[in-house]
Amino acid sequence: MNPLYIKTSRLIVRHLTLDDLEDFVVYRSNPEITKYQGFDVMDIEQAKDFITENALKSFGKAGEWVQYAIENKETGKLIGDCAIKLDQYDTRIAEIGITISHLEQRKGFAKETMLGILSFLFDEIKIHRVVEIVDAENTASIYLLKSIGFKQEGHFIENIFFKGKWGSEYQYAMLKREWDNR
Repeated sequence: MNPLYIKTSRLIVRHLTLDDLEDFVVYRSNPEITKYQGFDVMDIEQAKDFITENALKSFGKAGEWVQYAIENKETGKLIGDCAIKLDQYDTRIAEIGITISHLEQRKGFAKETMLGILSFLFDEIKIHRVVEIVDAENTASIYLLKSIGFKQEGHFIENIFFKGKWGSEYQYAMLKREWDNR
């Protein structure tokens, strides 16, 4: 499959490269940014290893998370990253995640990225269902998901031991027909 490349009005979602390293480590080393994420803070070497390892992956392999750069078209700078995983048992189901740099939040970039990815998954790839798992305390992400039209399907109470404590999560999802009818 060709490398993933999604354009929105202000952003490009594309493969991460080592040219992104400096911008990537700025926010991936910030504990506030990693607070609700499944990863922890990274130093420059960890970030370099992550990008190098991720470069070997491509969209479409069942069960594998692939991380992509979110680039600001105007500045050419990395403002965050996102990940897409097709379900291990049914590649018509996808899961996505987004991280936006603390320097670029509250500008609508997360929503724009989500809408671009959803359009790609539902309209081009013909995915049936997109799932989002979100920390129950991550109110900004919950608000974003609801604003796009995701529906809460589950509330898992203290289901994950996460960064030294038990955490709770919500599961949100959207079906292709809900995307088409929104």
